[in-house]
Amino acid sequence: MEVNKKCDVYSFRVLTLEIIMGKHPGDLISFLSSSSSSSATSSTGHNIRLKDILDLRLEPPENEVLLKVVSIVKLAFACLATNPKSRPAMQEVSRELSIGSAPISSELFDTLTLGLLFNNG
Repeated sequence: MEVNKKCDVYSFRVLTLEIIMGKHPGDLISFLSSSSSSSATSSTGHNIRLKDILDLRLEPPENEVLLKVVSIVKLAFACLATNPKSRPAMQEVSRELSIGSAPISSELFDTLTLGLLFNNG
């Protein structure tokens, strides 16, 4: 493995998902990576609701926190590319974190799937 700036993006993704999930995301990352190559598991992986992977020890996010959680998870999934050259640079990630996020309703959060985050990330 070649160590470069794109490796930082991969580490950002792992750290971000670990904070959001409250545990190491290794199983989720492996599942989503393998499902991207298999159409049968791809639909299963993409139907996982965001709220089902969040740390259950915390209250469900609302209002401004909800917007930030969705924005950060979308950003983490943008860093999911297997090929490091396809990942955004950390400078892009930093810029996106500074910009903020679009509004989202609590009702949408209840049904928001990882597939929607992948497709719109």
